Amino acid sequence: MTWLNSSREEDAADRMGPAAMDKANSAPGQPESRPGHDPYGTPPYGQPGPWAPAPPVQRPSPTPPAGTYVPPEHTTPAGGTHLPPGGTPAGGTHVPPRYDPWAGHGSAVPPPAALPGQAGGQAAEPDHPRTSSLVAGAAVVALIAGLIGGGVGSYLERNGTFSDVRLEQTVTENGPAPEGSIAGIAQTVVPGVVTLHVSGSGEAGSGTGFVLDDEGHILTNAHVVRPAAEGGVIDVTFSSGDSARAEVVGQDSGYDLAVVKVSGVSGLSPLTLGDSDAVRVGDPVVAVGAPFELAGTVTSGIISATERPITAGGEEADGSDVSYVNALQTDAPINPGNSGGPLVDINGRVIGVNSAIRTADSGGFDTGQAGSVGLGFAIPVNQAKDVAEQLINTGRATYPVIGVTLDTGYLGDGARVGSSSDTPAVVPGSPADEAGVRDGDIITAVDGERVRSSDELIVKIRSHRPGDELELTLEREGEDMALTVTLGESDGD
Repeated sequence: MTWLNSSREEDAADRMGPAAMDKANSAPGQPESRPGHDPYGTPPYGQPGPWAPAPPVQRPSPTPPAGTYVPPEHTTPAGGTHLPPGGTPAGGTHVPPRYDPWAGHGSAVPPPAALPGQAGGQAAEPDHPRTSSLVAGAAVVALIAGLIGGGVGSYLERNGTFSDVRLEQTVTENGPAPEGSIAGIAQTVVPGVVTLHVSGSGEAGSGTGFVLDDEGHILTNAHVVRPAAEGGVIDVTFSSGDSARAEVVGQDSGYDLAVVKVSGVSGLSPLTLGDSDAVRVGDPVVAVGAPFELAGTVTSGIISATERPITAGGEEADGSDVSYVNALQTDAPINPGNSGGPLVDINGRVIGVNSAIRTADSGGFDTGQAGSVGLGFAIPVNQAKDVAEQLINTGRATYPVIGVTLDTGYLGDGARVGSSSDTPAVVPGSPADEAGVRDGDIITAVDGERVRSSDELIVKIRSHRPGDELELTLEREGEDMALTVTLGESDGD
């Protein structure tokens, strides 16, 4: 032990005396130390001696039971306050370091630092098993998450979502349509509208009609049933889908109206007839028919004009198919197949019979296969009612006349009375003859309404009934005059 060897050297020095110690410390060949000097004397307190410092005293650290590490002196006291040598304890009093002559300068070993969480500054042993368990657990969780994520991604790629998309939608209770609405009008009118399929004389076509009464009378256009005039066939299809064979009761080309009848059919829905004289421009209307055989088609619009004089037909060489109508004009879409169908007002009452349209390509009024351009024309129901009653009761219809022949080649304003043959222009004994009309007179107005052509004069006259009185304004030899005429009657022969 170092401590024991150092003690023996001090005892020997005491026995030899100062002289011996001075010689012993003198190097060979050097003069001895100065007289009276004791090289082995004790130096002043705190000063180093002339010899090399002794190594520090090594004190064994006892090992407590169970292998607990006990730190050397100057450890951290209980409570966690570290007191280094010469440090300041709690309370602020400075304690100077204790002199250790056996300790070398700068050779003190600081005590081990206390690990966090250890009371009394004891060093914590590393927890290697716990760390390994955490790493293994994290790896397992990552593996499971990866498998789940891969499965979910694969499903979404194939199916898009976990479930089908469901979009929100309002639910409306089924009930009657509001009164006066287009839907309400359609519910009222459509059951009384029929589709006619006509064939005969090498022709075939289709059109529309509507039920007049419970006996099976149906009103339509004359040009719709014309192919069945000589032994043809008319099949009527109702809104329910049921069909029945129909027969022609009567027709009149001058008004372009006809009545057919079905037998043995029950549960018919006759439509209510309105008053066309009460119709005003701008009134809303609805047209129902089978354009291009699309049965039950409903279109809507307004009354664009009233008392619009039109002529339709004219395909026959003798002009027997020309119709003259003082029509209601509407912008409700009317197309081929709508012919003979009803034009109804906001209350679902029939105010006209759809008959013709103005086409952009032909430049005239057409009952053929051209499409609608928003110019549709209907026969006023007041006129249609009179004709229908005559056709049902007698099979024929009459119309009013004044008994004159008109010069169709006249290009001036008005209708000129004149004949291109030996036949007199004014029929003797006719209403015009009795009123004083003469050959060469130019009729310019009827009841104050201006007349621009011969066709307009015919339309104006036929919009009235036999027996009605009309005031004719005419021009004779440069002078204007007015005459009153009572309309006569003709059956079309």
